[in-house]
Amino acid sequence: MDLTYTAEEDEFRVRLRRWLARTLPELPSPPDPLDWPGRRAYDMGWQRRLYDAGYAGLHWPVDAGGQGATPTQHLIFLEETEKAGAPYVGANFVGLLHAGPTIASEGDAGQRARWLPPVLRGDEVWCQGFSEPDAGSDLASLRTRAWRDGDHYVVSGSKIWTSHAEVADWCELLVRTTPVSESVPKHQGISWLAMPMDAPGITVRPLRTLAGSTEFAEMFLDDVRVPVANRVGDENDGWRVTMVTLSYERGTAFVGEVVACRRVLGELAREARENGRWDDAVLRRRLGRLSAEFAALWRLTQWNVSESQRTGGVPGVGGSVFKLRYSHARQELYDAAADVLGTGALDLGHPWNLDRLSALSYTIAAGTSQIQQNIVAERILGLPKGR
Repeated sequence: MDLTYTAEEDEFRVRLRRWLARTLPELPSPPDPLDWPGRRAYDMGWQRRLYDAGYAGLHWPVDAGGQGATPTQHLIFLEETEKAGAPYVGANFVGLLHAGPTIASEGDAGQRARWLPPVLRGDEVWCQGFSEPDAGSDLASLRTRAWRDGDHYVVSGSKIWTSHAEVADWCELLVRTTPVSESVPKHQGISWLAMPMDAPGITVRPLRTLAGSTEFAEMFLDDVRVPVANRVGDENDGWRVTMVTLSYERGTAFVGEVVACRRVLGELAREARENGRWDDAVLRRRLGRLSAEFAALWRLTQWNVSESQRTGGVPGVGGSVFKLRYSHARQELYDAAADVLGTGALDLGHPWNLDRLSALSYTIAAGTSQIQQNIVAERILGLPKGR
């Protein structure tokens, strides 16, 4: 695989850098991290600027409203925006990186026309309603039920860790449309719905994380009516559609964060030189190993994105390799940050310490490390399923 840049890609990088240099100084000050309505407005304002400049949905196909950019141009975009300190995708995370690509891949023409442009313009926010109190890693055990009533499904049940539910307009929702039985295994009988968050019967209760933020919530559904037309894919084919969603979540959703981690690593080295911790040979070796780790993860990202383009645009099982190793590398990075800070690691006002608390969730979110190990063992190494 040729990882060098073409003249067209180099020109794209230069043009993007110029736009970022003009645009970033014009942005308003970021809101308080705990002000989610304010954060939504800020994140959607940034998304609108990207849309107006032609940088929204670079990795989406043209017929889905994207720019049809090459995978390498998408990686250049992620690299340059992170290096420039541009806003993160934020409240648009689920819509832009999960639900949107899924609808682009699996939705019909009407669904793509209805839901994708508002995501790209920054008009509508999506949340993810997958996990349940008794169906986290074993997602196929979900019990939220949807039964057919004419042109609607009537949905009852509960979800947990529902990302951005308190500011969302839509929810990518997994429901059971056929009960589990001897003839219907748990992986069947599931459907993927787009649920309007203003529908009667929805109760959202924010959950506070260790870092004090509330980007997750519990969600309770009491006879919520969702149009059958909002089902993406066939009835009872939701598990296959979900695998598309999870492929994007594990394969490309964290790509920009690799660049951020490489930036933080450089900051750690500078801080260690200034506070005397650089004299510790063990710490220097630790930072050097992490530098190699994130460089390798970036190369793996390039391979995964190129492979997904070759095979039709949906990331493959290589995304599980990336997710597995990245989750642990991120935790190791911020453990190293604690070593660099010394007693300063107790100051929760320091962003590195807040990120260290956040990093604890990465081996759980988007599929636990144990689940990723099983996927790698079975689908890449060809090992037998455990009994």
